[in-house]
Amino acid sequence: MASPNVTELITTTLANRRRKLADNMLNHNALLRKLDEAGNVDEASGGTTLDEELDYQENATFMYYDGYETLNVAASDTFTTAQYPWKQAAVNVVISGRESRINSGREQMIRLLNSRIKNAEKTMMNNLSTGIYSDGTGSSGKQIGGLQLLVADDPTTGTVGGINRATWSFWRNSLYDFSVESVTPSSTTIQGAMNTLWLRQIRGMDHPDCIVAGSTYFDYFWQSLQAIQRITSDTKAASGYETVTYYGPGGRSEVMYDSACLATRLYMLNTDYFFWRPHRDANMEPLVRRESVNQDASVVPIIFQGNLTMSNSARQGVMIA
Repeated sequence: MASPNVTELITTTLANRRRKLADNMLNHNALLRKLDEAGNVDEASGGTTLDEELDYQENATFMYYDGYETLNVAASDTFTTAQYPWKQAAVNVVISGRESRINSGREQMIRLLNSRIKNAEKTMMNNLSTGIYSDGTGSSGKQIGGLQLLVADDPTTGTVGGINRATWSFWRNSLYDFSVESVTPSSTTIQGAMNTLWLRQIRGMDHPDCIVAGSTYFDYFWQSLQAIQRITSDTKAASGYETVTYYGPGGRSEVMYDSACLATRLYMLNTDYFFWRPHRDANMEPLVRRESVNQDASVVPIIFQGNLTMSNSARQGVMIA
């Protein structure tokens, strides 16, 4: 069995890296980085579900009036709640007794642990990033409910946050489908398609502020720009995300490529209504080490509990072929 000193070093190293692990997850994904910048990474403390209050219709008491005319003080139902389930994930840092004994020097052990922790970190981040662009059906429905669920290819069907989109039209995202529009996707048609999708999502000063695309649509947009128009962000480039800027009526948005996004998808998002909601006690949290009962080994799980949530579907959009 691994020595107590070694397993204690595993636990201490992971505890010291916990915040870095959580921060690295935000920098590993284009959408999460944008949500972090917007202040929409909101750790939750508990609850049966992750709840988001929705502003889904105007207040019916508004009226013009004259003099002593009676005002409308009737109750106006303008809010409801979307409820998202908790999703959980875990990855384990494992070290055998043999490994701990042949790496008994502290510096040797730290190098070994850093290698194992980095591998576990990348594994967790890659799988969560895949989940963020998923429809939530992976791993028998235990996967994060990602953009394919929240900003659906068919916004008239399915239930999101406990609300049936077939019944409630306010809970449907915008859609640009090249096949329905009888347009062939290419570098010459991508900007027109983006203009149309952008206009479908504007309400007053509300407009998209984050565009995430897969390889095909990002490449089409990039090719459509002349060299002088390729306005990039040094901040995003430094984090590994190539960006260009789209200018639309009333505002502009970075266009980011993310390899986890499907090649023929472009998501046009208003991040005012998107949230990354990890549990504050399970946000890349290392658990107490376990000693295997039938092996010469020690195990320290790193866990995540949370989900991606949304409070306004009508301000989101997706482009598909």
